[in-house]
Amino acid sequence: MATLEVPRATLHHEVRGSGPTLLLICGGVYDAAGYAGLARALADRYTVITYDRRGNSRSPLHGPDGPQSLPTHADDAAALLGHLADGPAYVFGNSSGAIIGLDLAARRPGLVRTLVAHEPPLFDLLPERDSYRKLLDEVERTFAAEGPAAANAVLGQGLDMGPAEEEDRAPGGGPTEPPDAETLEMFGRLEKNFAFFIGYEVPPFGRYEPDYPALRDGPVRIVPAAGEGSAGQPPYRAAYALGERLGTTTAPVPGDHGGFGQRVPEFAARLHALLAQ
Repeated sequence: MATLEVPRATLHHEVRGSGPTLLLICGGVYDAAGYAGLARALADRYTVITYDRRGNSRSPLHGPDGPQSLPTHADDAAALLGHLADGPAYVFGNSSGAIIGLDLAARRPGLVRTLVAHEPPLFDLLPERDSYRKLLDEVERTFAAEGPAAANAVLGQGLDMGPAEEEDRAPGGGPTEPPDAETLEMFGRLEKNFAFFIGYEVPPFGRYEPDYPALRDGPVRIVPAAGEGSAGQPPYRAAYALGERLGTTTAPVPGDHGGFGQRVPEFAARLHALLAQ
């Protein structure tokens, strides 16, 4: 475990294993501990970097909380790779972490070898885009007027993710088996992350539009990925829409939106296979 100073924040990060560099970018409210199982499963083949994104858990901002810039989060990922990697890295991002990975690949392609973008919430790619734009506005207004719990209720009703796989799911896509000490410790950090995510990440991240021409025509291999247990959910459909937009094939992966933490052995094997192609 170590820290890296970046503009207006300090990033907590962890490094495991040896081999080609693999950066795991989290989304939502979870942090590096949410990837602990996946990182351990891949550490025999990769040097795996995990981190808490700025404003979350052990990566404090240097100043007050406020709306986040997705490109700034991508700059953080670039800073970590510049500090820890000795060449282009493999990158995996889940949810908003996948969009951060797309921005990184578009603007800093020399740092990325392959990006697996798991269920990026690129709702502007979906037919009901206008409804999602109104939803983001309502989430923002509700957060300012009534706080994070009310804003989250608005978001949940608007997205209508619904049940996916019939299994018990921990917040942030945690494992279905009894959580280890590292995951239990993470749960204690989620409440603060939750308020930050709903109020300061969901609206600006949801309005972000990647540079699709740069991604389509650039040197980075982009692999959109969708959970086999997520069929019909908005991020699942967005992953397939991204594949169509970029002229590439969207890959099925085990589990649902949090499959990386629920189905660790299968997910690790599938991710390795996608990266090795």
